[in-house]
Amino acid sequence: MNLAATADLGELLQLMPVRRAAAALLLAAVGLPVIGVVIVGLDIMPVRFAMMHVALLGIATGLLTGLDPMLCALVACALAGAGVAPLARTPDGLSGAMGLLMSLAIAAALLLLSVSGVNASGAFALLWGSILSVGTADLIVLGLLAVAVPGLFWWKRRELALLLHDRELAQCSGVPVGPLTLVLLVLVAVAVAGAIKLTGALLVDALTLLPALAARRLGTSLKSITLWAVGIGVTVNLTGFLLALWLDWPPGPVLVLTAGAVVLAVHLVPERRTSSWRAPASASLPSSH
Repeated sequence: MNLAATADLGELLQLMPVRRAAAALLLAAVGLPVIGVVIVGLDIMPVRFAMMHVALLGIATGLLTGLDPMLCALVACALAGAGVAPLARTPDGLSGAMGLLMSLAIAAALLLLSVSGVNASGAFALLWGSILSVGTADLIVLGLLAVAVPGLFWWKRRELALLLHDRELAQCSGVPVGPLTLVLLVLVAVAVAGAIKLTGALLVDALTLLPALAARRLGTSLKSITLWAVGIGVTVNLTGFLLALWLDWPPGPVLVLTAGAVVLAVHLVPERRTSSWRAPASASLPSSH
């Protein structure tokens, strides 16, 4: 192992880009795993893929117009999340919409980059992430998510528990399912866009989905699953980042492998729950109840 691979972590952590990256990962660990709980609970796995493509379109628009590419990506994802919310009445309906959105977004991004003559390398570089280039604006977005997402979960915890457990039951119980789903989809979309700088679009699951999957195995309620997800997110992000610095490896893949190892290890632990916190669609109450 060469000297670069065994560099003193203390010296590396004195560098401002490294400090900003560590702060970004810590903020991301508070908000983004909770977003993963939403993705799993609503069974909207295709959303994150669609938003990656929408973010690429936003970045391409930013490069063409001279505006901040990441800001354009955030706005594009927020608008897309709000736009598909009416289709989220069922997971199947949303999945179809996400497939259409993915196709249209990537086609529009490629066409925009092609006809404008803009160098596409800047847009596609974000597929791999650039964690050491995290700036103040990125920290602000992640900080807002770290406050807004857990805050929403605490404020609307009963409504969210019902919605993520059974949509029809939530509707029959007076939960404003439509507006709440709209807010959740916008948060999911913005979170995916905000995490792209850290791990790249292709590896964003390390910050969102994987901690939530591990937490589902350990938690017995929505509250405990959310707390587990945040705890696992903090542990994975800091451990993976420090390991990447020590080995002089790219942080994105190391974070994914660290999170994946935790998920696999957790699934070796005997499950303590007797039933899933999210009921399958077949268990929904009839609408006449």
